[in-house]
Amino acid sequence: MIQQFLNTLYVQSPEAHVRLDHDTLRVTIGEDEAARVPLHHLGGVVLFGGASMSQGALERCAEEGREVTFLSLNGRFRFRVEGPTSGNVLLRLAQMDAHRDQARTLEIARRSVAAKIHNSRLVLLRGARDARSEEDRERLTEAVCALEEFLATATTASSVDTLRGIEGEVAAWYFSVYGRLLTVPTAEFAFAQRTRRPPRDRVNALLSFLYSILTHDCAGAVEGVGLDPQIGFLHSVRPGRPGLALDLAEEFRAGLVDRLVATLINRRQVRPDHFEVREGAGERVMLTEEGRKAVLVAYQKRKQERVAHSLLKEEVPLGLVPHLQARLLARHLRGELPLYPPFLFGRRRQGRGKRDA
Repeated sequence: MIQQFLNTLYVQSPEAHVRLDHDTLRVTIGEDEAARVPLHHLGGVVLFGGASMSQGALERCAEEGREVTFLSLNGRFRFRVEGPTSGNVLLRLAQMDAHRDQARTLEIARRSVAAKIHNSRLVLLRGARDARSEEDRERLTEAVCALEEFLATATTASSVDTLRGIEGEVAAWYFSVYGRLLTVPTAEFAFAQRTRRPPRDRVNALLSFLYSILTHDCAGAVEGVGLDPQIGFLHSVRPGRPGLALDLAEEFRAGLVDRLVATLINRRQVRPDHFEVREGAGERVMLTEEGRKAVLVAYQKRKQERVAHSLLKEEVPLGLVPHLQARLLARHLRGELPLYPPFLFGRRRQGRGKRDA
């Protein structure tokens, strides 16, 4: 798959090869030409997996200031090729300046939390629509109403600490009813509350595993555009913690991970024997090797599904959206966009009456 968004060429087909043809980049898969893009239309190239680029194309891009970023097939950052004068240092200085500016930090954090609440609310709305019982529908609807109030509060929060408190209350409401999205017998997949370190049941094991994978994906996305993954706005700076990657992940937790976990359980794509209980300092539930494989296959399939991006006015693979959002954040930090536009699930697809999954 070869696509161009935000003046960046994304080459997602592992067999693709990019070569220079005069003032144009020519992308081939085997003997077939897949794309041809004039260099003056591009500010950078991102290659996934085994996709490759010729020496001539790499040199031309580096000489003219176009970054070429190589990611793993799963979207993790591998390395970047750039010329002697890099814009990354200026971008990281802009990131540091924004981080030191309390007003800018607060505005970015507000938009991150608002997106998280919006997307969480959509998950619960869908659950209320498909509820198994009237009691489930009432409890889910009650939580939806609570999240609506928190959304209004988050957009006017006066400090990042206040936002973190709101986020905590939202999470408490959300996970108090999350188990009502699951339709299998509770003996197999019981869920009472969110437990992280360690996960105490199968549902929490799934959530923790996929949240970790999502965070790695988001770290690759922010590194891919030249941002420092540790300097976040909502998440405070701590040694070894990818604060910015965690900020970006907030936009995708509900719509990508939480919905996928419910789907895997309800469709019985994961089974009780996909988990093991480890004793030690408290009981810990973990996925087995077979369970991890099944979940990762489903996660990759979910990332290939296309969703509408309201800013781009077209459909894009869900797995590409964190990379697009990282690029939009970089543009905002450089002063090219007045506000950072977070990703909101549920926008209508262009030319269709359906909503995104």
